[in-house]
Amino acid sequence: MKGKLIIFSAPSGAGKTTIVKELLKKNLNLEFSVSACSRPRRNNEEHGKDYYFFSVEEFKKKIQNNEFVEWEEVYKEHFYGTLKSEIERIRNKGKNVIFDVDVEGGLKLKKTFGKEALAIFIMPPSVDELQKRLIKRATDENSNINIRIDKASSEIQHARHFDMIIINDHLVRATQEAESAVSEFLNQ
Repeated sequence: MKGKLIIFSAPSGAGKTTIVKELLKKNLNLEFSVSACSRPRRNNEEHGKDYYFFSVEEFKKKIQNNEFVEWEEVYKEHFYGTLKSEIERIRNKGKNVIFDVDVEGGLKLKKTFGKEALAIFIMPPSVDELQKRLIKRATDENSNINIRIDKASSEIQHARHFDMIIINDHLVRATQEAESAVSEFLNQ
């Protein structure tokens, strides 16, 4: 039997990656779906582990070859997407696929996989808190933080289209809530 799909989406800085990493430590038969992107690799990132890093040209060729289940140009010349081969690789091992994707990608995955997927939106306590987290994270320049905050405001409007919303105002509680929801879904 092929594994189920667990989709986590949120505005940048809401804590979805931290929650996903915690869930991967649990005994839930989960494997992380590594997304593809065309943005430059950060110092601490590894190809094939954090992302599949492609040039813009390589990414566009994969789009033409219909190799993605979903993709989008999140920022100018910064493409992100989910490779069909990545999902099949994980599901063919009998594992459940866990995604850490942006809001548009999460909605597209849910639409594609329907009842096979649980889509969870991680809601920041506020946009102000989100901005503080992005500044503290120190992975983006101020201009990029402002772009991410603007995008977050519109992404939050899509939260109601997800199966579940978890407010991440306390990381331990939010992670426990996510684990409970995922366990219940996988046991159905």
